[in-house]
Amino acid sequence: MIPILILQVFLFPLTASGLMNVWVNSRRNLALQDVASHLSSTVQQLYFSLNHATMQAGTARYSPRLPPLIENLCYTATAKLRSTAAATPNASQILDIEVILVGTGNALTASVLLGPNVNWQNSVFESNSTYAAVAALKFSNGTVALWFESQE
Repeated sequence: MIPILILQVFLFPLTASGLMNVWVNSRRNLALQDVASHLSSTVQQLYFSLNHATMQAGTARYSPRLPPLIENLCYTATAKLRSTAAATPNASQILDIEVILVGTGNALTASVLLGPNVNWQNSVFESNSTYAAVAALKFSNGTVALWFESQE
């Protein structure tokens, strides 16, 4: 009977710790998924707004209302543009946005479908920056350049 009691003294805290780690990671991933979805939606809306025929060449900047921290940790987002499977001249492009919770192994990716006339400028979205935003520039030839801003 004593060995079983001793085993329970060690087994219960280890099991509780393991379950808490699973719960914390799930909660972080859920928060990251919200951020990734919000950023991808913001990028898509900016692109569609500037891509409209009635819009003149110019710039736009949108500061999404995202929390600066998730469980007292900041997060970053980067994006990469890739072509769709059909490599035709007017094929749509997909922007993959990866959001990483700094200091943890938590990372999630959201994808957004954009048109053929989009360019992505490599940049980093830093959640704890007071200037964190998504920016866009429409050129006179109709091309739309998109990027993240984190500094003024």
